[in-house]
Amino acid sequence: MKKHTRLASVMRVYKDRYDEYEKRHNELWPEMKETLKAHGVHRYSIFLDVESGQLFAYLEVDDVETWDKVSETEICKKWWDYMEPLMETNPDNSPVSKQLQSVFYLE
Repeated sequence: MKKHTRLASVMRVYKDRYDEYEKRHNELWPEMKETLKAHGVHRYSIFLDVESGQLFAYLEVDDVETWDKVSETEICKKWWDYMEPLMETNPDNSPVSKQLQSVFYLE
């Protein structure tokens, strides 16, 4: 069985937009899901700290270089535009995101 690279990051959603953020992810566009899968994504989860609005994202990818290219797709840019009113974003509407370093893993 091939090992996947585990990635984690934190982002922030506005406190008055929690429900809409979850709704939009529950209704993830099929073409966005297909793009994520085409870029080697497995087991993608996002968790919310309701007190702070901090999001914790965890995913496994086949290859980090391939994963990094997802941000260049038109559907990803469209998704960022769609999500921009709900969360902290950069000037290109990508989420403000901080990558986390793995310090422990038990398999």
